[in-house]
Amino acid sequence: MKDNFQIILIFVFIVAAIFGLLVFSGTIPLGGDDGELGQGSVVLWGTFRAELVNSLLEEFNRENPTFVVQYVQKNPDTFDQDLLEALASGVGPDMFFLPDNLAFHYKNKIAAIPLQSYSSSSFKQGFAGAGEVFLTSQGILALPITIDPMVMYYSRDMLDANGVVYPPNDWTEFLAVVPVLTKKDDTGKIGKSAAAFGHYSNVSHAKDILSVLFMQLGNRIVKEDGGRFETDLGVSIGPDNLPNALRFYTDFADPGKSAYSWNKSFPLSRDFFSAGNLAFYFGYASELANLLNKNPNQNFQVAEIPQIVNSGFKSTGARVTGLAISAFSKNPNTAFIAAGKMTSGNFAARLAQNLGVVPARRDLLAQKPTDSFSPIFYASALYARSWLDPSPKDTNDIFRKMIESVLSGTLGPAEAVSDASAKMSLLLNR
Repeated sequence: MKDNFQIILIFVFIVAAIFGLLVFSGTIPLGGDDGELGQGSVVLWGTFRAELVNSLLEEFNRENPTFVVQYVQKNPDTFDQDLLEALASGVGPDMFFLPDNLAFHYKNKIAAIPLQSYSSSSFKQGFAGAGEVFLTSQGILALPITIDPMVMYYSRDMLDANGVVYPPNDWTEFLAVVPVLTKKDDTGKIGKSAAAFGHYSNVSHAKDILSVLFMQLGNRIVKEDGGRFETDLGVSIGPDNLPNALRFYTDFADPGKSAYSWNKSFPLSRDFFSAGNLAFYFGYASELANLLNKNPNQNFQVAEIPQIVNSGFKSTGARVTGLAISAFSKNPNTAFIAAGKMTSGNFAARLAQNLGVVPARRDLLAQKPTDSFSPIFYASALYARSWLDPSPKDTNDIFRKMIESVLSGTLGPAEAVSDASAKMSLLLNR
């Protein structure tokens, strides 16, 4: 009896959420201005610092006087557990900032926006491609609000001192400058490094960097087929394939290769870069402020991620945040209306600015700031991509073992990718 009640309750909430979307989209008019504008209050959860959000919400609420959005800051370390417990007890938020790497985890607890109400083509016209991590055949899991693209920070001092005029545009150019910028003593010990590739534990964003190499080959890592999510790692055809990309990455840790520039003795790559000993650091736009603060005297700039020579497209990685509506919201109509307004207007642009990232809407991306770094961030966000991670902790382990098995000689690159594919399939189907 209790189970039947819970099923009915969930069904009612989902129907209410869909009804709210139809109102928001104009498909179902309520007949009154207040209803169409939203009413009452909704609670928004997220891990962003309250001072970065609340000032924006004050203005947002003034501009939308028929409803109020209240923000609750949650601890990033306990956000997942807090949200699950709150939803289970019926006291959760109406909406929440959803990181792309939790979208798969929460897909059954989100009031997905039906594609009949918000078409796939409209979504793609409105948002940059990275936002499509929330776009499924079953509906839209969240409305994208910010994109944090992966870029290449580089030491101007190291490049200038070695006669490297411009940072590399493609991986062929990148490989050519690695021996020039990597400095070794008479015993072969590296003092200054060109690139922190090859290992996992001391390479910041190792999984993300390897993901970029895979995505630049056109691999989606995780794909959807008829409503089922499957790994794409098993698709590896032609000379430019995933095992070769994995071998490319691990060659930077092989003393016998000309690309050798990194080993286990080094500190975390981000710290090595800030100390002035690493030429290229692959990180996110949101890291700029920390990099500037860590070493105010460091002379560095930013460039787009190198691409494959003669590739028909460009790709880099991204962290995407969206606004998701809880399937258990008690005010789904207003939550949908608020989410639509927050992701499409001044709130999204100013939130991205506060966070040091980039807005997800294409019309906002067209308004590029003119400082030294933002033009690269905005350009990168347009061709950035993400993937639906079934479990960040588990996929971290999968990518770590994929890299380390090749370095140890336990598996060849093809076997390591095949093993990772099998493990990813288990994650997606458990």
